[in-house]
Amino acid sequence: MESVQSIKQRFELIGNDPGFNRAIEKAIQVAPTDISVLVTGESGVGKESIPKIIHAQSHRKHGKYIAVNCGAIPEGTIDSELFGHEKGAFTGATSTRSGYFEVADGGTIFLDEVGELPLPTQVRLLRVLENGEFLKVGSSTTQKTDVRIVAATNVRMTDAIEKGKFREDLFYRLSTVDIHLPPLRERKGDIHLLFRKFASDFAMKYKMPTLRLDEGAISLLESYRWSGNIRQLRNIAEQISVLEKERNINAAVLRNYLPDAGKNLPAIIGSDKKSDSDFANEREILYKVLFDMKNDLNDLKKLTNELMIKGDINDVQEENKSLIKRIYGDDAKGDDYEDVIDQAYEVTQVETPSFEAQPQSNFVEPVAQNDRYDFAQEVQEEESLSLMDKEIELIKKSLERHKGKRKAAADDLGISERTLYRKIKQYDL
Repeated sequence: MESVQSIKQRFELIGNDPGFNRAIEKAIQVAPTDISVLVTGESGVGKESIPKIIHAQSHRKHGKYIAVNCGAIPEGTIDSELFGHEKGAFTGATSTRSGYFEVADGGTIFLDEVGELPLPTQVRLLRVLENGEFLKVGSSTTQKTDVRIVAATNVRMTDAIEKGKFREDLFYRLSTVDIHLPPLRERKGDIHLLFRKFASDFAMKYKMPTLRLDEGAISLLESYRWSGNIRQLRNIAEQISVLEKERNINAAVLRNYLPDAGKNLPAIIGSDKKSDSDFANEREILYKVLFDMKNDLNDLKKLTNELMIKGDINDVQEENKSLIKRIYGDDAKGDDYEDVIDQAYEVTQVETPSFEAQPQSNFVEPVAQNDRYDFAQEVQEEESLSLMDKEIELIKKSLERHKGKRKAAADDLGISERTLYRKIKQYDL
């Protein structure tokens, strides 16, 4: 069994990161067996090197090694590519064709991006893993094959299983041994080594002097997030080698080749959840408008009731300045402010009926002076129950959004803190 260092030299692997070394060590240990291996890691970390190591160190090293990118084969033809087809099995099948599992008998198949396999193909693959049997497309004759399967994926298989995109039983059959390759941003000590290797290769390829990085450029290189991992680093090295005439590269020059360099902010991941900071659909916006109109109407009822009970415009005006301003906004200023109060007062000047002239059976008891809000409460009982339910829902959402802070929630809903407190008590929230 070869050592990790000799394997690195043989396959031209660069890096001294412990996680990277552990992945190579596991590949060497599992190679002599026939168990299935699942290689995981982000796109561009070099997952394709692990199955090559496994095949080269196994007893199948003299057999065929076939690498298949499952994500690059159309869903309609992938079964034919993997398992073959009989003549006339489908339109265009003019002759019998052997699939990869038949051709690689006695060797190793590397299924890259295995998470992209369609579900019917996953069923066929599971049968191969369990008993080595498969059927060609359009054939009823079972064939046997003896292949070692190494799979790789850059997706979270647990998430794919939960969404029904990947079979759980197939996942456990493939991941008998799981080898994880760490992303490049977790291998900071290897980043400069890899860049030097790529720079040297491209200098030889394009017959030009090798690139050199100063301390600032090295620091920038190691602090960059490298979302494309080794593949991205290689492309950057090739770009600089071709485009830059100066062979000594500083941080300012390097920054021109790094997308969003210096902006190491967390990426925004798409989510199905709507934003909590606003009402994200039209229905909720409409309900909020109705909710605001209802609050304004209740405030008007309260103000009118005050005028009916007290009959003193100046007192009502003085006691309800904030309420009047909230209802009428900028109109409640100067002379207009007086006009607003006068108009509201004129509305309340209704002829008071004589209760003595009414028959006893039709007598209606007047509103008590000490029950100032009885009028508003009676009207509230007549309002739509669905709107009341939506009001409760909006209040709950606002309180949750502001972690129970009533003042912030009241501002969000466009009502006073006192009104919000009264509604919380009223709805028993």
